[in-house]
Amino acid sequence: MVWWQWMVIGGILLAAEMLAIDAQFYLVFIGVSAALVGFAGLFGIDMVLWMQWAMFGVLSLISMFTFRRRLYEKIRGNVVGFRDSLAGESVTVDEDLTAGTETRLEYRGSKWTVRNAGNTTISGGSRARVVKVDGLTLHIEAE
Repeated sequence: MVWWQWMVIGGILLAAEMLAIDAQFYLVFIGVSAALVGFAGLFGIDMVLWMQWAMFGVLSLISMFTFRRRLYEKIRGNVVGFRDSLAGESVTVDEDLTAGTETRLEYRGSKWTVRNAGNTTISGGSRARVVKVDGLTLHIEAE
């Protein structure tokens, strides 16, 4: 591909991340990698097509795994609720939940899988305390 085609691809990916999509900075590093391949062609480093794609892939992976998390946390880390843990929060259980069983409930506007991590049954309509969050599963115990 010609150098300017890589620059156009990079610009589209950067614009998509910044203006339309919140892909958590993945598209930023893919777009920058495309631009770097374009700059290499602009400055006279001639590569065959497969080498351009290989350089693009390697640069994308290296930059994402090296810089993405630090940059994302630096920019988004101070947003309210970004690092909040739900541990210690209280939830209302809609139905009886025996020890070790799961159900679904709505909490903070989303549906969550809730597992009774305690040794006692939590009765329906009562409050429970979140002790651990595992992905989209809340582990709760009776209060």
